[in-house]
Amino acid sequence: MVPVRAATRRARAARSATAPGGLRRLRDRTRPGLRVLFVGINPGIRSATIGHHYAGYSNRFWKLLRDSNLVPVLLTCEQDVRLPEWGYGLTNLVARPTRGIGDLTRDEYAAGRRTLLRKINRFRPEVVALVGVTLHHVLFPRKARDRSAAREPLRLGLQAGDLHGARVFVLPNPSGRNANFSYAQILAAFRSLKDNLDRSPTKTEIKQRGSRSMTPTPRPKTPPR
Repeated sequence: MVPVRAATRRARAARSATAPGGLRRLRDRTRPGLRVLFVGINPGIRSATIGHHYAGYSNRFWKLLRDSNLVPVLLTCEQDVRLPEWGYGLTNLVARPTRGIGDLTRDEYAAGRRTLLRKINRFRPEVVALVGVTLHHVLFPRKARDRSAAREPLRLGLQAGDLHGARVFVLPNPSGRNANFSYAQILAAFRSLKDNLDRSPTKTEIKQRGSRSMTPTPRPKTPPR
């Protein structure tokens, strides 16, 4: 006979791993020491169904990674578990899969923001790449209001400010349904991220430089008189 407490814990775990409609919640692809943490808004139905990120038939995320030279090979969504090999991680602001972001609620955005900040604080990526301009509006609502008042559009690329010390980089949504940007414009944004990484030393390189600068320089020996 299974103890009541153990059965309750298992039931809670099963509910937390399952999204509404019987879809499995999409697992993050993360680990400490990431160079870039790519953050999506929430999984689509196909991604949740097959258990892999950016799996929509019209999504160009994996092609963009290769075309921008962020990775040296063309990966498929089924190979998303390999992305940390290059120092990249994958997560979403909201875990619940939907057919579109219009189905998400304000409470879900607010809860997702808190969860994301905890993840960033835990994994300490160098860059948080927001895959979709909507994410910046959610994470930086005050800046979004100021831009709206000034009628200034959000610029893609590196942003002012940070999230727990991580640089913030905005990318367009790579879905083929995104009519606001052409493939060439989206690719240019991904290439800009690659250029930014190439120009910035890694945390390991910074630590090595710091340790070298702290090493005392040996004094020349004084010749005997």
